[in-house]
Amino acid sequence: MAEPLARLLDAVGSVTSALLADEQPGDDALDVVAEQARALVGADAGLVLLPTVEGGLEVVAVSAEQPAGLVGTVLEADSPPVAPLMAGEPVFVEDAASDDRMTMAIAPRFGACMILPLQSSGHVMGALALPRAHGVPGFTEDERFVATQFAAQAALALLLAGAQRDRNRLAVYEERDRIARDLHDLVIQRLFATGLMLQGARRKALPPDAEEGIAHAVEELDATIQEVRTAIFALQQEPRDDAPAGLRAQVLRETGSAARGLGFPPSVRFVGPVDHRVGALSARNLVAALREALSNVQRHAGATWVEVVLDATAVLSDGREGVRLIVSDDGVGIPETGRRSGLRNLARRAESLGGESIFGPGPDGKGTTLAWEAPL
Repeated sequence: MAEPLARLLDAVGSVTSALLADEQPGDDALDVVAEQARALVGADAGLVLLPTVEGGLEVVAVSAEQPAGLVGTVLEADSPPVAPLMAGEPVFVEDAASDDRMTMAIAPRFGACMILPLQSSGHVMGALALPRAHGVPGFTEDERFVATQFAAQAALALLLAGAQRDRNRLAVYEERDRIARDLHDLVIQRLFATGLMLQGARRKALPPDAEEGIAHAVEELDATIQEVRTAIFALQQEPRDDAPAGLRAQVLRETGSAARGLGFPPSVRFVGPVDHRVGALSARNLVAALREALSNVQRHAGATWVEVVLDATAVLSDGREGVRLIVSDDGVGIPETGRRSGLRNLARRAESLGGESIFGPGPDGKGTTLAWEAPL
């Protein structure tokens, strides 16, 4: 018994260290449990099952030499093992292939099997299945004991890891809230006050060039205030560890890449909470449209400035809420003749989503302005 207990302590220690380590991603936690449990008792596979909405148990993590087809397998709610497992009782099977209780589609692949509740403080968070291959001797009493103890300790470690992630997430929320408050109470107010000072200066007798410069500075301050407000909104949303890069980040990445070919960074302005209002399909096509538009400017425009505006509060011509991308430049404009396949691609992308893409002269009749829009 001493050797199984020593292996148990090693396995529990490995799981606890891995789950509670700062660098351990939460998504890998169940894989660690499956791997350590399998090695502990010499099982053919280690399967972690979590409750489904329908009341059954689904395999979500696997450690096996041949894992194909295991993840996603469901033990239905009316399957005989589910009720005792959710009540905190282990289920031991001599031969999964022939036992009528084992209704899972993968049961014929295995022989002896034990399914143990992942339970801590009376709360069952799932189950741990440890099957052996056909022809391999069943589990001994010692192996059943150490596996049951491991499942209990693994459940406790999972519970502690979850609590640690919740504490870390709460700390992130608090810091984001503090930054959002500082931006709102300090930065925006100072920008607004500076704008009022410049507006006051415009009322004085000034040379035309100076007045024009002040007017432009006021416009830039207004745009900056809008961007800060957008950032505040983003900070107040719940951060997601599994979320892909938001639309705002993708747009900034595209404009940053284009800066190398243009020789200068495009001006970028966001209106509204772009990351939280624009759907994935519209966002994906919008980024592709932006990439095409910036590529056209690089190849043909000879521009000295480019402005990109992304408005998530736009209203489409039919009254629907939408997102609008505007790319303006001061280049040579679009020639009357020549290839326009890129512009046609932009139009097709927008039309496939129920939007549209149009182009025309830029500000003051110079250069080009492209407007691409689609429903949210």
